[in-house]
Amino acid sequence: MSENTNQLTADDVEFLGRPLHGFLSVASGSQPPQPRPVWFEATAEGTVELFTERDSLKVRRVGRDPRASLVVAAPVGERERWVSVAGRATVEADGAHELASRLAARYWDLADETRARDLAAILATEQVRMVIHPETVHRYAY
Repeated sequence: MSENTNQLTADDVEFLGRPLHGFLSVASGSQPPQPRPVWFEATAEGTVELFTERDSLKVRRVGRDPRASLVVAAPVGERERWVSVAGRATVEADGAHELASRLAARYWDLADETRARDLAAILATEQVRMVIHPETVHRYAY
């Protein structure tokens, strides 16, 4: 069953709360979108957030054109399900390290010394939060 709305539902937020990879696309003028796998968090306010380095290509592109989308799909072996969020993206200077720490705990076993060092390396760099403000949410569940 496919459905379209302009906001995340409680079911969407539950699904997006799992440690799944999202595929982020940002507008890039005449170039076709080039999705990148990212960690993300759906918030209580109905936005979707991710973190990235301040000087990343994503940030530069969003500075030129704020359109962005994120697609998240259930893994192989589960019934087909996906959620796509599209809207205006903003870049926020605050909260990126806290977000990175929360997401690292979701996606990695931080008791593993290698992963703990990986997180420390992320936290040692200047990060920003990218926030997608949904204008269109598409979903499909079989």
